[in-house]
Amino acid sequence: MLCICTAAAAQDSLRHHHAEDSTDVFFRHLQLNELTVTGVTGDTKLKHATAPVSIISPQTLRATASTNIIDAIAHQPGVSQLTTGGSISKPIIRGLGYNRVVVMSEGVRQEGQQWGDEHGVEVDGSSVGSVEILKGPASLMYGSDAMAGVVILHAQPTLAEGELKGNISTEYQTNNGLFHYSLQMAGNQKGFVWDARYSDKMAHAYQNKYDDYVPGSQFSERAGRLMLGINKVWGHSRLTWTAYHLTPSIVEGERDTETGELEREEGWTGHQYGKSLPFQQVKHYKAVWDNALNLSSGCLKAIIGYQQNRRQEFEESEDDYELYFKLHTLTYDLRYITNEWNGWKLSTGIGGMYQKSGNEGEEYLIPDYRLFDFGLYATATKAFGDRWTLSGGLRYDHRRLHGYELMEDGEMRFEDFTRHFNGVTGSIGAVCNISDHFNLRLNLARGFRTPNMSELASNGVHEGSLRYELGNRQLKAEYSLQADLGLDFTSRYVSAQLALFANRIDNYIFIRGEGQEVRGERMDYPVYVYTQGDARLLGFEAGVDFHPVHSVHFSNAFSYVDAQLTSYLSPLTSQDKYLPFTPAPKWSSELKWELFHHSHTTVNHHHTTDATHRSPFNNLYVAVGLDCYLRQTHIYRADDTETETPGYALLSLSAGTDIQWRGKKVAEFHITADNLLDKAYQNHLSRLKYADVNVVTGRRGVYNMGRNITFKVVISIN
Repeated sequence: MLCICTAAAAQDSLRHHHAEDSTDVFFRHLQLNELTVTGVTGDTKLKHATAPVSIISPQTLRATASTNIIDAIAHQPGVSQLTTGGSISKPIIRGLGYNRVVVMSEGVRQEGQQWGDEHGVEVDGSSVGSVEILKGPASLMYGSDAMAGVVILHAQPTLAEGELKGNISTEYQTNNGLFHYSLQMAGNQKGFVWDARYSDKMAHAYQNKYDDYVPGSQFSERAGRLMLGINKVWGHSRLTWTAYHLTPSIVEGERDTETGELEREEGWTGHQYGKSLPFQQVKHYKAVWDNALNLSSGCLKAIIGYQQNRRQEFEESEDDYELYFKLHTLTYDLRYITNEWNGWKLSTGIGGMYQKSGNEGEEYLIPDYRLFDFGLYATATKAFGDRWTLSGGLRYDHRRLHGYELMEDGEMRFEDFTRHFNGVTGSIGAVCNISDHFNLRLNLARGFRTPNMSELASNGVHEGSLRYELGNRQLKAEYSLQADLGLDFTSRYVSAQLALFANRIDNYIFIRGEGQEVRGERMDYPVYVYTQGDARLLGFEAGVDFHPVHSVHFSNAFSYVDAQLTSYLSPLTSQDKYLPFTPAPKWSSELKWELFHHSHTTVNHHHTTDATHRSPFNNLYVAVGLDCYLRQTHIYRADDTETETPGYALLSLSAGTDIQWRGKKVAEFHITADNLLDKAYQNHLSRLKYADVNVVTGRRGVYNMGRNITFKVVISIN
C-alpha cells in the first residue's frame, strides 16, 4: 500500500527532519531509516513504504533552475513533463499524465481543467517547501484519477513557538530574461501561526540557435498566499488563501513560406516583456480550512477546500475572449487515524468533491457540467518487529457527471446526458528490511479513473491542439492493476535503488484521428474522436550514488517505460501499437563536490568552538551534470500523431553556497548553467515539436530553449 502524505500532517512531520541548514544531511546518502513521511495511517518511516516514493527536499528545490514547479521536479527518475513553451508543464509519471495524475496543493487536489493539452498546474513554485511523488496507483486514498501517481506539493512547515522568520528571494535567467522575486514572512506567537507570501515573475521569449527568439513564448506570473492558524496541544486549525495569475502567450509556430523563419509582428525584437496575441489568461483562487484534533486513541483530521479556476483565451483582440471556462470545485476529506498498538495502525475516512463548470465565452469545446463524487476507504498497517511491514486497504467510489444541453444557431451542439460510475479499488503490500542496508518491497494496487467531460462530450475546435475534438458518451471507466517490486541498498560508500513495475489498464482512453477535416474560420481542422482499448505498461527506474569520500558524490539514474495497446476495436498495426506521448528513455548523471559542509561542533577542555564560525561559506558545492535522452521510436504513428525523436545529451554546471555571519545563515546563492553547449534539440514531450515545417531547412516544429544561465539569491530574515 502506498504511504501517502497529507499536506497538513506532513508540515509537522517534515519540520523535525527538514531543518533549514541540515536538509541535505538526510538525503545525501539516501538514509531510508532516518527519513519520515506521513502515511495514511500516521507517520511512517520511508523504509516501510511498500511502493516507490520520491522526496524532493527544500534545499534541492531552491538549487534547481526551472520556469515552474513541474519543471523543477521533472528531473526525478520516472517523472517527465509535457510542455507547451516555457510556462506550461504537465506532470507525467511512468508514461501517464493528464487526468491520470493527481496534484495535491495545500492539502487538497488541484483542479484546473487539467484535461487540456496546454493547461498547466496553477501553483506558485515559491510557496512549495518540499515535494513528495507517489509512483503508481493511489486511488485508495485519492479516488478517481490517481492511476499513475500523485504529486504532493507541501507548503513550508509552520515555525516553532516564538519564532519570526522571513526571506527575500530573487532569480534571473539569461536566455528568456526571466526575472522573479518572492517575499515571505512567517511567525508563531503563543500558538498563533501565520505565513504570508507575494511572488512575481516575468519572462520574454526564449531563444535557440535554430529558431532565434520564439514568438509567443513570453509569459508573466503573479501569486499570493496567506495562512492564519492556531497550533495547540489539542491539534491545529489553519485557514489558507491563495491567488495565482498566469498570462502565457501562445506559440503558434507559423513560418514564412519563403524564408522559413517564425512569423513575427513588425518591430518585434524578442526582448519585449508582456503578452502578445494569441494568449491565455489563467486565474486560480483557493481557500482551504485544515483541522486536526488529537484524541486519546488517535487523530481526527478534517479538511475542506474551495477553488475557482478561470481560463480565458484571446485570439483576435486583447479585449474580447473567444474561450472562457469557469470551474468551481469544493473538496472535502474527513479521516480518523489510530495510534499504534501492538504494531497495528488503522485509518478510515470519507472524501470527495463537487464541481460546477460553465462556458462564458463565444466558442465552445465542452458543455456546462456538474460533478459530484464521494469515496469511503479503510486502511491497515501491521509491523512485525523491525523487519516486516504489511499494509493494505479498500475503497469504494461513486461519481455522477451531468452535461447540459446547448443549442447553437438552431442546432444541437451538446446533448443533455448523465453518467454514473462506481469503482472498487485497493492495494496490498509488504516491505522486508532484510538488514540495516538492504530493503525489499512489493506492492499490488488497483487504480480507477472515470472519463472526464472532455473525453465524454467534446464537440468543437481545440485551438491549443489544432484539431476538432469529438467526445464519446459511451466510454467506460478505466481500471488498472499494477505490481511494483523495489530493492534499496544503502552503505557507507554506495546507495542504490531499483524499482520495477508492470501495469495493465482496461478501457484505456485515448484520442484517434478519423481521417476527416472540418472547415474553420482560419484553417481546416482534422477531426479526432475519443476511443478506448486495453493497454499495458512495463518499465523501471534504477539509480546508484557512489560517495567514496564524504564530500564527493557521483550519482546516476536511468528510467524507462514501454507503453503499448494490447487490444482495440480494430486489429492493431505498427501505426497504432504504442501509446502516444511516452517519454523517451533517460539517463542522468551528476558529479558533485561539496567543498565546505560544517555541521558539527568541536570541543576541547577549555572552550567549545562552532565550526561554522571558521568560514563565511557553508554547504558550498560545485557540480557537473549530464542528461542523456535516448532515441524514441516507440510512437503512436497513426494520423501523424507523433514522430520519432532523435537522442541528445545536455551538459550542465552548477554551484552554490550558504553565506554565514557569526555562525548564522543570512543568504543562499546558486548559479546553474543548463544546456551549456547550446544544443539544439526537441524533447519528445514538447508539443511545439509539431508546429510548421521550415521550408528552407526541412526541420519541423519549434526547438527547446538553448543555453540558459540562472542566478538565484535567497536572503534570510530572522
